[in-house]
Amino acid sequence: MLTEDDWKVWRDLRLAALTEAPYAFGSQLAQWQGDGDREERWRGRLAIAGSYNVVATLDGQPVGMASGVPTDQSGVVELISMYVAPAGRGRGVGDHLLRAVEQWARQVGAETLRLAVVEGNTNASALYLRNGFHDTGELGDLMPDSVRRERIMAKRLAA
Repeated sequence: MLTEDDWKVWRDLRLAALTEAPYAFGSQLAQWQGDGDREERWRGRLAIAGSYNVVATLDGQPVGMASGVPTDQSGVVELISMYVAPAGRGRGVGDHLLRAVEQWARQVGAETLRLAVVEGNTNASALYLRNGFHDTGELGDLMPDSVRRERIMAKRLAA
């Protein structure tokens, strides 16, 4: 689990994610560069109350990231900022990150783990389906391109 002091590792992965896979995120690279690229902002992201932030490494190099955050719904937490770098794809990194966030969700007493995935992100959707998530039929946020929307997926956590 990361702390605020790990902000540089988180920053490097997040900027890589927004550069390499901008189609997959509601945030845009430009929002996190220039004036948006401040230590206190990165530390603040890792300090969201009740959050769980994790990075996966292969051969000592960070290759994936994910966060679990509380929601305003009782018993529901959300997976956000999920990313696996090209060097980690096809090697179980995504599954590992999902299991880590799911374990945290169970530990905090959540009954449901939700996430948003952009329409057309077939690799991410396949990862989530393989790990027991289902499409709820709900639409999430409109993407920065003002065309695509996120789809909400959820997994019911056994007691």
